[in-house]
Amino acid sequence: MRRYAVREPGGAVQPVEVEASPLGAQEVDVAVTHCGVCSTDVGLIDDVYGVSRYPLVAGHEAIGVVAAVGAEVDPDVLRVGQRVGVAAVAGSCGACEWCLSGRQNMCPRKDDTAVRGDGGAFASVVRASDWRHVPIVPEGLPSAGAAPLLCAGATVFPPLMRHGVRPVDRVAVVGIGGLGHLAVKFAAAWGCHVTAITSNPAKAADARRFGAHDVVSYQELTKGSFDFVLSTAPGALPWDALVGALRPQGTFCQVGVPHGAVSVNPLTILTGERRIVGGVVGTPIEIRQMLDFADRHGIVAETEMFPVARIDEALDRVRKGDARYRVVLEM
Repeated sequence: MRRYAVREPGGAVQPVEVEASPLGAQEVDVAVTHCGVCSTDVGLIDDVYGVSRYPLVAGHEAIGVVAAVGAEVDPDVLRVGQRVGVAAVAGSCGACEWCLSGRQNMCPRKDDTAVRGDGGAFASVVRASDWRHVPIVPEGLPSAGAAPLLCAGATVFPPLMRHGVRPVDRVAVVGIGGLGHLAVKFAAAWGCHVTAITSNPAKAADARRFGAHDVVSYQELTKGSFDFVLSTAPGALPWDALVGALRPQGTFCQVGVPHGAVSVNPLTILTGERRIVGGVVGTPIEIRQMLDFADRHGIVAETEMFPVARIDEALDRVRKGDARYRVVLEM
C-alpha cells in the first residue's frame, strides 16, 4: 500500500510504499478514494499538540471501498466492495464501561485514526481495527462531499441529540468554517431558528445559503437570545458574552479546540443556570444516524478538491485557514 508520510514537524509529505501486515479477525481494510483534510491533521503534522510520532501519516475522514475483512467480521453487515467510511475513531476495546454503555468515543483504549503515527487515512488503504466502527455510506451521498462528515459532521451533529435540542429552539453557531458550516446546515434541517456568529462579514452570504436565518458579529450579541450555542471556532473568543447570550438553562457546547483558557464570570453561569459542556466526535451509532440524516436532507460539505499529488498544497491551504470550507483529497 502507499502512504503519504511526513518525517518531521511541518515537513513535506513523501509517498512511501509499505507491505500490509496480516489482517486481524475484527479488522477491515478500506481502499481510500477520498479523504478530508481536517485542521487536526495539520496540527498533528506540525506537532502543535505535542503528541505526534514520526514518520506520521495523518487523515481521519476517509471514504472508500471495503478491500478485505477479518475472519470474525459479520458478513451480513460488512462485505468486500461496499462503500464505507473510516472516521476519527477506528476501533475501541469493547469491554470497558464506556463501550458497554454505547459510549465508545470515551473508551480509554480507543483507536484514534489520526494519532496512530503511520496508520492514518492519507493512504491508498486504511485499516480499521474494529469493523463495528466502519459505517456504510448511504448511496445518496457523494463521496467527496461526504468525506468531511466522518469528522466535522460527526462532531457537530451529535450535540443536537445529546443535549435535547428541539426544532422550536433558537440555536447559534459560532464560527463558519469547516465544522461551523456543517453545523448551520444540520441545525437548520433540524428545524431550529439558526443564527451564525462570525467575525468575518464576508461569510454572511454563505452562512445564509447554508441555512442561517440571521448572521451577527460578536459585538452584536445580546443577552438571553439562544437556547443552545455550538462553538466551532478555535480562536480566543468573548466567552462571557457568548455564554451570557444563552437563555436561562441554556447550553453552551464547545467543539472547536480553543486557543488559551476559557474565562467566564461565574455569575453568568449561576444566575441563569446555564451549562458549559465540551463535545468530541460521535459514537458509531451517532455517526450512522448523522449519515442517514445527511442523506435524507441532502447535507454535504462545501469542498475544495485536490489530487493527492498536490497534498502539500492542500495542507498549506488548511494551515493558512483559506479553505472554503473543507479540503478533500482524491486518492
